[in-house]
Amino acid sequence: MTKIENALQSANDTQALVLGWNTLEQAGVLFKEQFPGKEAVVIADRTTYAVAGEKVYANLKKEGIKQQPSFVFQAEDLYAEYTYVEELVASLQQHDAIPVAVGSGTINDLSKLASHLVGRPYMCVATAASMDGYTAFGASITAQGAKQTFNCPAPRACLADIETISNAPREMTSSGYADLFAKITAGADWIVADKLGIEAIDRQAWTIVQDGLHDALADPQGVRSGEREAITALTEGLMLGGFAMQWLQSSRPASGAEHQFSHLWNMEHHLNQGEPVSHGFQVAIGTLSVLALYEEFLKTPVAELDIEACCAAWPTAEQQRDKAIELFRNTDFPEIGAQESLAKHIDNTALARQLQCLKASWPELKEALARQLIPFTEAKWRLELVGAPTYPEQIGISRHYLKETFIRAQYIRRRFTLLDIAVRTGYLDTWLDRLFGKGGIWEISH
Repeated sequence: MTKIENALQSANDTQALVLGWNTLEQAGVLFKEQFPGKEAVVIADRTTYAVAGEKVYANLKKEGIKQQPSFVFQAEDLYAEYTYVEELVASLQQHDAIPVAVGSGTINDLSKLASHLVGRPYMCVATAASMDGYTAFGASITAQGAKQTFNCPAPRACLADIETISNAPREMTSSGYADLFAKITAGADWIVADKLGIEAIDRQAWTIVQDGLHDALADPQGVRSGEREAITALTEGLMLGGFAMQWLQSSRPASGAEHQFSHLWNMEHHLNQGEPVSHGFQVAIGTLSVLALYEEFLKTPVAELDIEACCAAWPTAEQQRDKAIELFRNTDFPEIGAQESLAKHIDNTALARQLQCLKASWPELKEALARQLIPFTEAKWRLELVGAPTYPEQIGISRHYLKETFIRAQYIRRRFTLLDIAVRTGYLDTWLDRLFGKGGIWEISH
C-alpha cells in the first residue's frame, strides 16, 4: 500500500486523490466517481482559470457533466478574506452544483468554507505546490482583520497535475517547500509535548506526515528547477500533511512554534514594502528561528535545571493574564494573549512535576530531537537553494521585531511548543541573548 493509499484510509473527508502527470484529463472521470449525477461549477480566479480552469471545464463537458457557468473571481488582489467567501456563497445559493475549486491556497480556502456554508462537498484541482492546505480540514480566512481558521471539511476529491504544478511560479513552489520543511520543527515540538505528558503523539498522524518527510525535502535544487520527481515528492508530502490533519482533526501534526510566528505576523498585519508575505515564506523564517532556538536548547545543561528557582519565578494565573493584556494592549486582539496563554498555564506544583519529567527524560528526549531536527546551517542552505527567504529582512522583519516575536508568539496559541519550554525553564532570555547578541545568528548592532 502506498503512503497516499494509507493516508486516504485514515482521511475523514477526502475519498480520492489523483496525483500524477497530465491528470487534468481525469477531472471529469474523478468528478463522476465521487459525485454521480451531480452538476458542477468551476471556481477559479482569472489566472488559475487560464492556467487550468478552462481545461477542467472542457474535460467535465467532454464527460457529459452538466455545468453552471464558471465562477471566476475578478479581484486583482484576491486573498482569503471573508467578504470573498460571502460573494461565492451568494452565487452558490443560486444553484445546487458541486464546486470544483481550481487554484492554490486562496481559491481552495474560499471554496472550502463557502461549500461548507451552503452544505455541499467540493472537489479541488491543485495548480501549485504552495502549501499543505489542499487536503486539510479547516480554512484559513481573514475575518474582522484577523487570520482565523474556520472548521470545515476537506475536499471530497482532489486532483494534482504535476505538469501544471511544475510550471507554477517558482516563488509559489519555494513557499510550499518551506511549508513542508516546517513539519521538521512541528514534529520536534510534538515530541517535546508528548514526552512531558502534555499532548500524546498520535501514531497514525505521525506516520502519515513524518514517514518519508526527510526524503521529500532531499532535493531542493530539483524543486527549484521544477523537476518532475522532486515536484511529485513535494506535492505528495504536502498532501500527506493535510491528510494527517484530517485524521487528527487538528493542525498539530503540521504546525508548531514556527507557525505561531506566521500567525502573529498575520494578526499584526505585517507587510513587506506594502505587500503581504506568503504563508510559506513567513514559515521559512519561523522554522529557521525555531531551529536556532532548538540548538540552544540542546546545548543547555537541562540535567542541572534548578526547579525550585523556576517555580519561584513562575507567575500566577492573574500575573500571567496581566502580562498578556499588557503585551497586546495596542493591538486589535487585546484578549487573545490572555485567553490562549491561560489555557496552558499551570500552577507551581504542576510546573515542578513537568520540569522534573523534563530532567528525567532529557537523555532520551535529546536523542529523539537530534534524530528529528535538521541543523540550522543545513536548513538555511536548503531554503536558500529552493529560493525561500533565509534572513528576516527579506520579508520585511527587522531583527528587533524577530526578537520580540520569540517572546510574543507563545501567547497567541495554547499549543505547547519549545517556546513554552523556554519560558518555563527560565532560559528564554539567555537563548535570545545568544541569538541576537554579539556573534549571534541575528546580531543586533547597537
